[in-house]
Amino acid sequence: MLGAHGRGTLERFGLQPQAPVILLGTLGKAFGTFGAFVAGDEDLIEYLVQRARPYIYTTALPPAVAEATRASLRIVQEEGWRREVLHARIAQFQAGVAQLGIKSLDSPTPIQALILGEAQAAVAASEALRVHGILVPAIRPPTVPAGSARLRITFSAQHTAQHVERLLEALAALPQKSPESA
Repeated sequence: MLGAHGRGTLERFGLQPQAPVILLGTLGKAFGTFGAFVAGDEDLIEYLVQRARPYIYTTALPPAVAEATRASLRIVQEEGWRREVLHARIAQFQAGVAQLGIKSLDSPTPIQALILGEAQAAVAASEALRVHGILVPAIRPPTVPAGSARLRITFSAQHTAQHVERLLEALAALPQKSPESA
């Protein structure tokens, strides 16, 4: 998602990896599969193999998941239009919530957070959106600090401008006391 070619944070900020470098990536969101990876020099990998409990007590990805990840990587490399569509939906959403005066976290990623404060407000807003057929989970303590409960909105390239407009209309219809003003 990030960077002109979808290569992540380093590309987005125009940085070159410098030794020693540790590259970490998750596969569950951008690639739509499962798992994660760590890449680095031989000493780092050997240390992780010997000492990282999550690695020691896990099993390898099933071959089908590994192949699905390879297919996803090809799509990311060959179909840049998906990133363009996603960036457009994110910009549309951010402009819309700013116009509504709803406090959101500044993020260039498909995961957009609307800060509502108290857990009850986030749960009520999530339920109100669900009634309108919009699935937006409430994220609350202990996942986030007390007083920073939020709605977690996740966009994909499959979302249309009309989907975003429908979401913004539903957000505008929430009780005024739910979203904090920016």
